[in-house]
Amino acid sequence: MDDKKIIHEISPLMGKDVLYIADRRKKEFTYPIHNHVVQELNYVEHAKGVKRIVGDSAEVIGDFDLVLITSPDLEHVWEQNECVNDDIREITIQFDFSMDEDGFFGRNPYFSIRKMMNEARKGLAFPLEAIMRIYPLLDSLSSIKDGFYAVQQFMTILYELSKCHGARTLASSSYAKLAVEDDSRRILKVKNYISQNYKYELRLTALADIAGMSPSAFSRFFKLRTGRNLSEYIIDIRLGYASRMLVDTARSISEIAFECGFNNLSNFNRIFKKKKKCSPSEFRENYHKTRVIV
Repeated sequence: MDDKKIIHEISPLMGKDVLYIADRRKKEFTYPIHNHVVQELNYVEHAKGVKRIVGDSAEVIGDFDLVLITSPDLEHVWEQNECVNDDIREITIQFDFSMDEDGFFGRNPYFSIRKMMNEARKGLAFPLEAIMRIYPLLDSLSSIKDGFYAVQQFMTILYELSKCHGARTLASSSYAKLAVEDDSRRILKVKNYISQNYKYELRLTALADIAGMSPSAFSRFFKLRTGRNLSEYIIDIRLGYASRMLVDTARSISEIAFECGFNNLSNFNRIFKKKKKCSPSEFRENYHKTRVIV
């Protein structure tokens, strides 16, 4: 038996099905942490105080929550936490759309949807404004009897969400084990180098050399292209790998800290608590509480 495994949910979607829609009222969240092959859009209403965990992201939600998850390996769960409402509504839509560029969804009208689906490999949380815009479509989806029209309405939901501003990715790239992608060739080379060498000392001069720029020019260029300082980006990458190791291994916190490029344990603990709002040991304990022996 291995306590690092999570439930791998088998979707009700069968061979030629397109959508599985579950629209239900509930008093509490009891389903354990899980992942699944199919993609999922999950809406939760009147569940203020519930804790939503997606990869290494843990947040307490408000009255409305809408999250899209498209990675088969990204574990997630909604936990009861401090929610006291006994009339919660949850709408779960599972689907299995191929977003290959050579397929139907590779055509121009679906570009924004394809881009959103790619971002949602880390989990994508939508702002209240976007939720309210698509709510009428979401609210009536389960009552549509004709499968064709149900799919059309769901595609409209996805399209409207793909045009919204303010959606946030949840899990870190390194935790979700996603390859680095970026429009800029220079930035891409540096990010790939960081991803491969995060456990070692990373000097600004060496990274600037990879980009073929002076250190000061590269620092400005990196901040302009990514929205983050280089040092912040490196810390986030290291924390993502550290979080994954806290969940997936039984190695000590000090071992993990040094393995992920932090050469000072107290510094690692301080940065981790500042970023994750809990200590590494609390993160590991809380995560294991949601895990199931399978």
